[in-house]
Amino acid sequence: MDLITRITQQFDESIAAKQAATEELVGPISEAVELMVNALTNGGKVLACGNGGSAGDCQHFAAELVGRFERERPGLAAIALTTDSSALTAIGNDYSFNEIFSKQVAAIGQPGDVLLAISTSGNSKNVQLAIEAAHARDMTIVALTGKGGGQMVQQLKQGDVHVCVPHNRTARIQEIHLLAIHCICDGIDLSLLGEEENES
Repeated sequence: MDLITRITQQFDESIAAKQAATEELVGPISEAVELMVNALTNGGKVLACGNGGSAGDCQHFAAELVGRFERERPGLAAIALTTDSSALTAIGNDYSFNEIFSKQVAAIGQPGDVLLAISTSGNSKNVQLAIEAAHARDMTIVALTGKGGGQMVQQLKQGDVHVCVPHNRTARIQEIHLLAIHCICDGIDLSLLGEEENES
């Protein structure tokens, strides 16, 4: 197989995965928007956690809220729990890597806040412990997973939202997670600002 064919297959598979996921995910993504808008308009914030590529997604999401997505608006309260190297290394060294997010949630999470918990497998132990800590703080969860949701499915409670990508390949799941994040950002802007005049 030549490189051009291989790249074309990647594009085709990504497109097909997004099309297949649309009907299943639009409802949960809409619920995630409503949950976050409710938190943000009532003095709350969104905390986000995940590992590797999912850590990058957390930072991307927080930047879109604190700065802007596509439209000018006041900054919105969001924190990626993946960025403070001193906290991450101190907690990892003094306690364990599994607690790098849960310790932060317990310290700064408040009732009414939302935890955006991202794990392509649904089995990341440190994300699972963050969910436990968030529930203990009366926070709600928006979980972004794939591969059936893994062990995180068992942790979610009534009022939480599960956006589970119906795919088993990590790259495709991550691509759809990013699309879901953009949909959430756009939905938050739509809820707060209404439609733009040039939108149909």
